[in-house]
Amino acid sequence: MAYITFYRMPLPVRRMLARIVAPKYLVGAVTIVRDSEAPGAGRLLLLRQPHRGGWGLPAGLLKKREQPVAGAARELFEETGVRVHPDDMTAGSPNAIVHVVGVVDTVFFASVPASTTALVVDGAEVLEARWFPLDDLPRLSANTALVLGRYGLGPEAR
Repeated sequence: MAYITFYRMPLPVRRMLARIVAPKYLVGAVTIVRDSEAPGAGRLLLLRQPHRGGWGLPAGLLKKREQPVAGAARELFEETGVRVHPDDMTAGSPNAIVHVVGVVDTVFFASVPASTTALVVDGAEVLEARWFPLDDLPRLSANTALVLGRYGLGPEAR
């Protein structure tokens, strides 16, 4: 009976009710950047930010109607000065990771040559950006360890 009543309502009313009842999520984009020149296990680009309890990945929330890969490229550039065209990024598999706090991260991979890629940070949102060997990572934020682990990287690798 409830479904019949719901579907008899005008479309705008149904949409409003659905928005009230449905769970809300923030959607972000994360980029895992590897050094294309590094031998062996390789190196990752990590950031030290004042609000994190460890080193993290370039990431941020998507703007309204922004495609996830474009948001990942934008955040990477804003936080590190590293410019990668969205067409040169590869979607992770799985591409989305749902965190328990109502955040969905879309994840992308990129590779750049560290020796010729200048890292530029603003000193406020990002305090430091550095390359770290995959087999000798610093203390990571909990979310970073979780995200890397989902892709078989870092201390939480499965």
